[in-house]
Amino acid sequence: MHNVIPRDEEIVLDSKRYIVSKTDTQGYITYANDYFVDICGYSEKELLGQPHNIIRHPDMPRVAFQLMWNTIKDGKNFKALVKNLAKDGRYYWVLTSFETQYDPLTKAITGYTAYRKAAPKKAVKAITPIYERLLEYERLGGMEASAKFLNDYLMEHKTTYNDFVESVAGYKGLTKIFFETMKKLFG
Repeated sequence: MHNVIPRDEEIVLDSKRYIVSKTDTQGYITYANDYFVDICGYSEKELLGQPHNIIRHPDMPRVAFQLMWNTIKDGKNFKALVKNLAKDGRYYWVLTSFETQYDPLTKAITGYTAYRKAAPKKAVKAITPIYERLLEYERLGGMEASAKFLNDYLMEHKTTYNDFVESVAGYKGLTKIFFETMKKLFG
């Protein structure tokens, strides 16, 4: 990954701007919009061809990314609340919608596009203790223990991860319109 040392300083995102990135099927960055470059602190040249986990914050449980990859590799879209790590060690929270891209002729998956906007504070407040527990389980029992906790949590609350994210992030109204518009522009 990288040797960035996290610091406890948040980058406040502009709620009217968006971050877009595209990756190939292996998760290597093929496109980064200007706002992504500005926020993460890496130049476009530094980002292109790098694994997207170059911005993975250590406060993010690995099981969240495992769930994401399992979902998008099945051709399903995925929503997540993600804490990312900038090059200078600061962090920023985003509400992300991942969409699978296909070859129009063969229908084979060609890559993925991630659309991001500033995560609502209430959503960050709701997800942080869950991520902390997932990390605790991951440290004690590995990915299996973390996945079990997440599955049990979702079953207990009679929801899926996507539905949970949508509910705490208020994925409706203007937020939903925002993501649909981004997909039309960049999809």
